[in-house]
Amino acid sequence: MAALPVASAAAQQPAPGASAAPAGPPRGYRDPYADKKRLLIIADLSTGNQSAHIGSSHAVSVIEQIGRKTGAYISIIRTDTDLVTKGEVWGTGAYAKGGPRQARGRNLDYFDAVLFYTNGETRMTPQQKQDLLDFVAKDGKGFIGVHTATATAVSWPEYSQMLGGNFDNHPWGIKDAKIIVERPDFPAMKKLKTGSVLLDEHYQMLPTPYSRAEVDVLARLDTRGLDLTLPGVHRKDGDFPVAWIKSYGKGRVFYSGLGHPDAAWDDPRVQALFLEGIKWAINGGQAPRPHPMTPAPK
Repeated sequence: MAALPVASAAAQQPAPGASAAPAGPPRGYRDPYADKKRLLIIADLSTGNQSAHIGSSHAVSVIEQIGRKTGAYISIIRTDTDLVTKGEVWGTGAYAKGGPRQARGRNLDYFDAVLFYTNGETRMTPQQKQDLLDFVAKDGKGFIGVHTATATAVSWPEYSQMLGGNFDNHPWGIKDAKIIVERPDFPAMKKLKTGSVLLDEHYQMLPTPYSRAEVDVLARLDTRGLDLTLPGVHRKDGDFPVAWIKSYGKGRVFYSGLGHPDAAWDDPRVQALFLEGIKWAINGGQAPRPHPMTPAPK
């Protein structure tokens, strides 16, 4: 059977004297999300652990669905970081700038918040990194970190400072653990109570940059049900946050270490946590109130 002909690179370029396709959308196109709040979800694990967080697919599908069902936001899901820029975004090949089908994409200016379920150092350029920081701090937009977001770009200290913490380890593996709700008045806590049990891969943060002076902890683990003698337990203060909010310049940051197993995303309590956290990051609301650890209930 004869091989099918392969189009050459030259065949994909405009003929001499021909002009490229218009860079904008087709005539008559209307942005279906023009009047919606827009969330850019980055689910990129390509530079990190390649096997441990396969549940991120279910996670981002749930995040997309709860936003759409409630009307709180519309999600654009990407498994690359190409849109994390304030520069021009183009396709490749025939869809590159100047190509016969040139197609210009969206950039950060289109979105109200960015969510990272990411791992590893990422492939963002130095300019992209600065654009993301400016998107939050200068433009007053929102950033949401999920689970491994604290294990992302650990060699980029400004990112860690924006987010509020760096992952150390998860000394208990995937385990049922009780929580202590520190901010019961915050909307993200409305389905969680002190004593609620959550099955997850609960994280421990490094000593810096995590600081109670910088982040407003919404809930933490109740250490009375945890084995603190394990060799992986490094914190001696018993401070293992489950979720927090913080300010970064003019913008807002929400983070939760929950979200490792698929089952977490089928839990209405976790769904409510992330829905309200994302809504807060997009729209604002209560100002963060950093505080010391609250006493454990008797």
